[in-house]
Amino acid sequence: MELLNELNEAQELAVINSDGPVMVIAGAGSGKTRVLTYRVAYLLSQGVDPFNILALTFTNKAAREMKERVLKLVGNSEARYVWMGTFHSIFARILRVEGHLLGYSQNFTIYDTDDSKSLIKTILKDLNLDPKVYVPGAVLSRISSAKSNLISAEEYAGNAEIADQDKQANRPMLGEIFLHYKARCFKAGAMDFDDLLFNMNLLLRDFPEVLVKYQAKFKYILVDEYQDTNYAQYLIIKKLAARNENICVVGDDAQSIYGFRGANIQNILNFRKDYPDAKTFKLEQNYRSTKVIVNAANSVIAKNKQQIHKEIWTDNDEGNLIKLLKANSEAEEGNMVANSIFETKMNLHVQNSDFAVLYRTNAQSRAIEEALRRLNIPYRIYGGLSFYKRKEIKDLLAYFRLVVNPRDDEAFSRIINYPARGIGKTTLDKIEVAALSSGKSLFEVSSAAAHYVKGLNSGTLSKIEQFITMISAFHQQLRVLNAFELARKIAKNSGLLAELKSDDTEEGRSRYQNAEELLNAVMDFSEKEETLFPDLDTGELTAGEITRTLDIFLQEVSLLTDSDTEDEEDNNKVSLMTIHAAKGLEFPFVYLVGLEENLFPSIMSLQTRSEVEEERRLFYVAITRAEKQLTLSYAETRMRWGNMTMNEPSRFLDEIDERFIEQPARKVSSAGFSGGFTGERTKPPMPVKRPLKKISHSENNYERAEATPVELIQPGILVEHERFGKGKIISVEGSGPNTKATVYFTTVGQKQLLLKFAKLRLIN
Repeated sequence: MELLNELNEAQELAVINSDGPVMVIAGAGSGKTRVLTYRVAYLLSQGVDPFNILALTFTNKAAREMKERVLKLVGNSEARYVWMGTFHSIFARILRVEGHLLGYSQNFTIYDTDDSKSLIKTILKDLNLDPKVYVPGAVLSRISSAKSNLISAEEYAGNAEIADQDKQANRPMLGEIFLHYKARCFKAGAMDFDDLLFNMNLLLRDFPEVLVKYQAKFKYILVDEYQDTNYAQYLIIKKLAARNENICVVGDDAQSIYGFRGANIQNILNFRKDYPDAKTFKLEQNYRSTKVIVNAANSVIAKNKQQIHKEIWTDNDEGNLIKLLKANSEAEEGNMVANSIFETKMNLHVQNSDFAVLYRTNAQSRAIEEALRRLNIPYRIYGGLSFYKRKEIKDLLAYFRLVVNPRDDEAFSRIINYPARGIGKTTLDKIEVAALSSGKSLFEVSSAAAHYVKGLNSGTLSKIEQFITMISAFHQQLRVLNAFELARKIAKNSGLLAELKSDDTEEGRSRYQNAEELLNAVMDFSEKEETLFPDLDTGELTAGEITRTLDIFLQEVSLLTDSDTEDEEDNNKVSLMTIHAAKGLEFPFVYLVGLEENLFPSIMSLQTRSEVEEERRLFYVAITRAEKQLTLSYAETRMRWGNMTMNEPSRFLDEIDERFIEQPARKVSSAGFSGGFTGERTKPPMPVKRPLKKISHSENNYERAEATPVELIQPGILVEHERFGKGKIISVEGSGPNTKATVYFTTVGQKQLLLKFAKLRLIN
């Protein structure tokens, strides 16, 4: 069959065994996405109806790429009707139809983390609780963990053991907060991300007709990254697959790194217990990395006891040994990494985008950023402020949300007086009190403000009425206009665009352009040809129905993940990110920094073997992001919480087979133009075991020149200073005995020196 010609033997077996339970263990770089894609294409080629295939992923980006590949493979536009998307997007889609059974309208709002934290802050204020004790983020995390384990607010509040835990943590009111949070979300017609999973479970548990309906619909189920599923996701999948048992899960236990989010590695380890007749296929050929990198990763992960045995191998080149950088401080570590990137770029003529710097915690990026800036190396930080998190974007989206769902209290509070319309905080407080006491939404109370809110003057009442009338008029057009037509009307008639345009500062112009870009996104959405939301039973559209309405756009936006919202413009930059954010990505040159005990592995993850093993899996993921060259680094001292700490090298460095790692012969101590490692090797050397010899700044592998005459000191030349080591001349000013030079030194940064005293030596 021509479709299968591009697959290796293991991949082909994983694709064509389409009936019954199947587990595909896909090692790093082994073509996991290809198998999923070809499996869907194969099912379609065998005559399976696309409406009967459910493919679940963890990012919209992965789902989109898979769908595009399937369309190319089968050449049939019907393939677009495969139910392919993230867990949250697919279940949100079902809840739009079935949610009325749980008391939700079709237009429920999906709260993001910011919305949830804002609501929790309001609840804390209403309950007169200290936000320093009940930190909103920590409260939300506790609620999220409970819902991921299918513990309801009522069960949480009524559980004596949980209450005792909260009391010991000095947060005895958590159960009460959870109850209020649930009630306020429901009143606002809103679900958060965890509710999408929690409520899907409720539907399947409490409404047998719904369970039977979707068991019959989803005859073939595929799950990507199965090792990352939590209990709620596991239970939904198990229930949906119970009738046909045509379930295929794809994943790698060695890359299970999201335990802190509730992911349960036991889901993949115990798959054969759930399905004793399951077939297992192992994808063990790595197409990404060199032999050195693959074998080094194997030597590390072999130390884990909880795992499915596999032998990852590659036909790729042997490759360079892994480099190890040893620095005195985090500042020097940043300089060494930046210098190495600079030198590699110059020597190999590669792009900035070929490099990634990975770290265990976001705080580690500062020293790397400063070093890259000094060498004018552009970089981008993943996990920074995404487009959809910017204030002006969230303001405009809040208008959209309130138009779609007038019960959305968080959206109402955000825009009731933006742009300013004379409805101040005191008035909003009165509306909130009235809404709380009456059990109504803020919009409902404001719609009859004279009745519910006492003490408002006629002018304020008139302004509230104008706002309510405007939102109501927009709401009436939700099914009349497509998403872009209504969005443009809201942006213009609300006064928000005019407000942004009135700010003529550079920041103001940028905010206005961002709002324009959001409208462009709505236009792109409105003009898409394929139908994302066909009828749940037939796949057909009702005659004359406008499917690309604003509520559907909002659902797509609310379910975007960090990896879906990264700015793709000007991509030629070094990537900086946590290892968790790097999962699924690959780069020719990878730098993994901060390999120190108590930093990586984290001091927070050393209490149990399972915690240490997850840290080791995280290290394995970091190693396997590299295609050609991996560089590891650590610092002997690091500032933590304002104190200088002395560090031991990470235990993980000792776990790499010594055949695959090259110890530093000397420091990378020039500003990106020499140094690094003495490179020639005809066979893998036997590395020096730690503790490594501390190398002084004066140690070097070149002949020292005599002190360079002042008149020969020019910008751009490389020099050495007796105390500061190697550096690069940035600029020269003055003349004769007063000549000064600005020099960038790797060890101490930028210095201005009087040349008659500096006695700089030229490096040839």
